[in-house]
Parts: sequence; C-alpha cells; structure tokens
Amino acid sequence: MQTKDQPIHESLLIGTLLTGAAGSFDAFTYLLHGEVFAGLQTGNVILLGVHLSQAQWYTAIRYVVPILAFMFGTMAARAIQLQADKRQHPLSEQRWIVRYEIGLILLVSLLGRWLPDLVASAMVSLIAAAQLQEFRRLRGGPFTSLMMTGNLRTAAQNLYDGFIRGQQKSRESAAVIGTIILSFAAGAGITSILTHYIGTYALAGAALCLIAIDGIFWQDQIKLH
Repeated sequence: MQTKDQPIHESLLIGTLLTGAAGSFDAFTYLLHGEVFAGLQTGNVILLGVHLSQAQWYTAIRYVVPILAFMFGTMAARAIQLQADKRQHPLSEQRWIVRYEIGLILLVSLLGRWLPDLVASAMVSLIAAAQLQEFRRLRGGPFTSLMMTGNLRTAAQNLYDGFIRGQQKSRESAAVIGTIILSFAAGAGITSILTHYIGTYALAGAALCLIAIDGIFWQDQIKLH
C-alpha cells in the first residue's frame, strides 16, 4: 500500500506486474507479428540498420513502423497525463494510463486475426510507450519495465556491493532488481506458451496484470479518501 515515503505506483508489486506485462508485449509481437519488438526499440533500430545495409527495403519497413508508433504513443500518453489532472473528479494519472493500455490490448486481441502485422505491432508499441512514459520509478529510484539492460547492470553492481563489500542494502536492492528481471522473463515465457493455445488472445496475461494493477490503485484511492 501507499506509504508516506513510497507511492503505491512505485511499489515492488506494481513494478513486478508491469514488467511481466512488458515481457508479454515483446514476446507477442516477436512471435506473432513479424519478429519485431513492441517495447525494445533498441532491437528494432539495430535490425532496421541491418536490413537497410542489405538493401532489404520491405523488411526494413517492419521495424520503422513500431519505432514511429512508439514515438507517437509517447506523445499520446503525455497528452493523457496532462489531461488527467484537469478533470473534476479525476482518476489517478496512473489509472488513466493503465486503462488506456487495457483498452488497446482488447482491441488488438479482438481484431488480431484480421489486423496486418504492421498494424498489430504498432498498436502494441503504443501500449508499451504509454507504460514507459508513466511508470519510471521503483521504490524511489529510476526504473524501466521495458528494457532489462540497465536492470542487469544495476543488479550486478548491487551484487558486488552486497556480497563483496558487505552492504546489506545493496543485497536487498539486488533481490528487488532480480525479481523485476525474472518477472520480465516470466511474462515473455508465459506469452510464448499462450500463443500456441490461444493465438492472438495471448496478451490475456498482460491484460490480467494491468487489471490487477488498476484494482490495487482503486483500493489505494479508497483508503486515501
């Protein structure tokens, strides 16, 4: 729950659920929609460069679309953030973003059988962009649910400081970051399994994570008011 020092949206539980959903986004678009990434835009930029260098123009377009969609999604999420506080009886800013993500997941799931890969991957990139724009802190420190490179570096540093230099706080931080990394892998793995059984509905796991987050935020708002 929310404390004086830690907002609810910066808690480990919320971070774990967000990261599980993020792993699901990338696995979904990679496995079902053209081997592109919804959130890991570094990967898309690398593959774009590779295919351009080989004059594979049509293939390169597959990576341009999610990159542009991610940029547009960031701007859309920013617009939602700015409007959220202007409403007379606003939900929290975080709940607006989470519900926006859930709505897009429903669209992708229901229309997935008929959507071209470019459109489907673009829509999931919109979701990932909104999540990154809104949720950027965990327990008071910087955080990203979409990219694990920085989290791996942080985990390694905390493991060194915790076990080589004997810092208890660093050991605790390593455990937190390790939980986040495992959550990302679990989200990707579960989605991979779901694609074999329910196909375009495989984002159901991510949707459940986000619905759970919305419920936690709702309970927190009730207690605060």
